[in-house]
Amino acid sequence: MVKLSALYALLGLASATLAAAPLSAIEKKVRKNTISKREILKRDTDPTLLYPAYNISVPIDHFHNDSKYEPHSDGMFNLRYWFDATYYKEGGPVIVLQSGETDASERLIFLQKGILHQMAEATNGIGVVLEHRYYGSSMPTPDFSTENLRFLTTDQALADEAYFAKNVVFPGLEDKNLTAPNVPYIGYGGSYAGAFNAFLRKLYPDVFWGTISSSGVVEAIWDYWSYFEPIRVYADQECVSTTQKITHMIDNILIGLNDSATTAELKGAFGLPNVTYDDDFASVVSYGIDSWQGLVWDPAENDPSFDLFCGNITSDSIIYPDTSSLTSTVQDLLTKGGYGSEVSNLTTPLLNWIGWLGQYAVDSCQGDQDACFSTHNATYYAQDDITQSWRSWPYQYCTEWGFLQTGSGAPKDQLPLISRTNTLEYESLICAYAFNITTPPNTTAINQYGGFDISYPRLAMIDGEQDPWRPATAHASPFNSTAQNRTSTASQPFILIDGAVHHWDEYGLFPNETVDSPPDFLPPVPVRDAQAAELQFVLEWMEEWEEHVLAMRARDEMRV
Repeated sequence: MVKLSALYALLGLASATLAAAPLSAIEKKVRKNTISKREILKRDTDPTLLYPAYNISVPIDHFHNDSKYEPHSDGMFNLRYWFDATYYKEGGPVIVLQSGETDASERLIFLQKGILHQMAEATNGIGVVLEHRYYGSSMPTPDFSTENLRFLTTDQALADEAYFAKNVVFPGLEDKNLTAPNVPYIGYGGSYAGAFNAFLRKLYPDVFWGTISSSGVVEAIWDYWSYFEPIRVYADQECVSTTQKITHMIDNILIGLNDSATTAELKGAFGLPNVTYDDDFASVVSYGIDSWQGLVWDPAENDPSFDLFCGNITSDSIIYPDTSSLTSTVQDLLTKGGYGSEVSNLTTPLLNWIGWLGQYAVDSCQGDQDACFSTHNATYYAQDDITQSWRSWPYQYCTEWGFLQTGSGAPKDQLPLISRTNTLEYESLICAYAFNITTPPNTTAINQYGGFDISYPRLAMIDGEQDPWRPATAHASPFNSTAQNRTSTASQPFILIDGAVHHWDEYGLFPNETVDSPPDFLPPVPVRDAQAAELQFVLEWMEEWEEHVLAMRARDEMRV
């Protein structure tokens, strides 16, 4: 999911109005619900300078027998890709990294380092980064109108990748037939693209010899309240407990008391007196806990927001001196919110939470606070011209995937990590405002491929133990009782990376960046082990390919 910090979003705010882009709300509703982590990469050389972009012309509409795509299109569009044939030798595979729900140029670093680069080197293969339709420059239609987005489905995008594999001619390698099934194609993807690759192997087994699904969200879920369960279990427990209590205090005021004066006092304490809607206010307050997904083992890729937030609210000292003047207000709110007996323990954490949020988001809003933070903005979400690229992923989750991260869905006997004012109704406002969709998505369109139980020969499932998306992956147990553990085999690897968050195996380092001494190995030992296992089973898949080729030749000779 593409997750940018609220601070990053707010940097673009000037004299905002309700008709202008509420960038923080976009961050919350669009980027929060986008599964993959956006690559805000720090590097010496821009990969776009090393790898030229190419296009392959693919059909806009692969399914003329399906009425949901009416009116059908006979047109073609340019699907963008990049490749690196540095290690290629005759007989090597083509390894395609599906970029998923983001501009694919942000994935080019993986041609240089990470699992894509490692696999290409180990197998003498060609590494490819392939863009997804309706992202980056791979646009089938002239705008993002709801009518034109009808061609944005997982099925159409899967067909794009199969078409690519069967038709691509790599510039400079025109003398070689590098199409499937003439050469082995191996697919890889993380997050949404991980689930995508699981489906790709099952739907197109004659095109893709094998695929790897990393943090693949194979089970589409409408109310994805369990996003916060791995955070609740694996994060610093003092931070978790403090977050739960203060969030509960906020809900006791917003939902329980329902007193306008106390609500105004609460919003004012957080520096958000002019945020009209209670659910918008509570949504902004949750920015800190939301940032868990950004934790990455590579220091250059890691988003430190979560650790900073937790460090703030677990400190014994007041970190932001300006908040000291709010001490009596905070103590009054804690008492009114049902935590009078814990005023001495929660005053400093709450003051530090207020200070952290001010620095992280609130102080950057220079205009109307509703313009900065409100999701209740139908005017903005109605925009659909070609510049409104944010519309692509919301359309996908509003129509097929769901994954709305609520506080209201948490069990009644459990204190949630975000406010219960974050309901399905609130989280789906974008669906109504942007696309006039007021019903749940057709998750059956996704789960028909197997959901938690999806499996296929030469389909690998690699997941992170502490990933907030784990409850939607094949490793969802114990967070979901319908998901089953499996035995890992070379044909169907099933690997859970200890301590890992979101598709940690995808990342890598240059040789001069690695740390090979304890205690802080980089990459961490569990990531190294997972990547080594991936290289091993892919090499075994290549041995199977060679046996397959020999068997096919023998069969053909018998026919002559």
